[in-house]
Amino acid sequence: MNLETKWLEDFVALANTRSFSASARQRHVTQPAFSRRIRSLEQAVGVTLVDRSTTPVDLTPEGQLFLVTARSMVEQLNESLGHLRGLSIANEALDIVAAHSLALSFYPQWISRLQKGVGELPTRLVAMNVGDAIHVLREGNCDLMLAYYDPYASMQLDAEVFPSFSIGQVKMLPVCLPDTRGRPRFSLDSGEAIPYLSYTQGAFLGRSVRMLLKNDPLRMRLRTVYETAMAEGLKGMVMQGVGMAWIPDFCIRQELNDGRLVRAGGEQNDVPLEIRLYRCSLVHKPGVEKLWRQMMKLPRDFLQA
Repeated sequence: MNLETKWLEDFVALANTRSFSASARQRHVTQPAFSRRIRSLEQAVGVTLVDRSTTPVDLTPEGQLFLVTARSMVEQLNESLGHLRGLSIANEALDIVAAHSLALSFYPQWISRLQKGVGELPTRLVAMNVGDAIHVLREGNCDLMLAYYDPYASMQLDAEVFPSFSIGQVKMLPVCLPDTRGRPRFSLDSGEAIPYLSYTQGAFLGRSVRMLLKNDPLRMRLRTVYETAMAEGLKGMVMQGVGMAWIPDFCIRQELNDGRLVRAGGEQNDVPLEIRLYRCSLVHKPGVEKLWRQMMKLPRDFLQA
């Protein structure tokens, strides 16, 4: 197979812009020349990588898979050249994407603990919804993904291609403001209708709550008064006394300890969650490889936040 590096860089640019004209400008060539180079790449690998029938253009399934390899090859080459030229890559930051609630309330404590085992670890963190995070991981646009484990496999991540470490066992708790006697203002055991602060339909945490309530008569008493995709958004509304919500325990630990929030139901109403750190095995960035080897040597209980 005879591949030119510039073809790989062209393909990565096209995957980012989804436009032949915009990519050509970015790569400082004419659009016809750029199109010929993409054709040459497709001929070299023996498959069609770009679906030209759509606007903006899209990648074929083979193109999606090859994109991860192309990005990895370009990054490795640039890193090797930088090393040869005497440029230090020892402190290169790892790009991590994470679910919003994990980025805000879980990540700071966990990364601090991890660095005690592996040493200094420069990182760049971007918070986004789980669906977008998976897309970014699949396309090789991040090094690691921090997300809730999906026992129902709706995330569709192949464990061979996207290996993971379990780094936390947490629960979603039903919580609300206390009344003047310190009891829950909205109790799941009361038998009364409850103003319910819900996750939106597509939110991962919302699916976990719906699985809990699927066959529970309790769901008939929950009167939805507010919806959002983010746990922190629900927490803010709970703190205003608007209603009751299920929120990950690490987001509300302090509020439960000092009595500003109380449980609205017993442990039978808790939703267990597992947190995992994912990578793509097709990407061979030195910093990721080193971290993965270090984590494999750490005791299991050390990885758990």
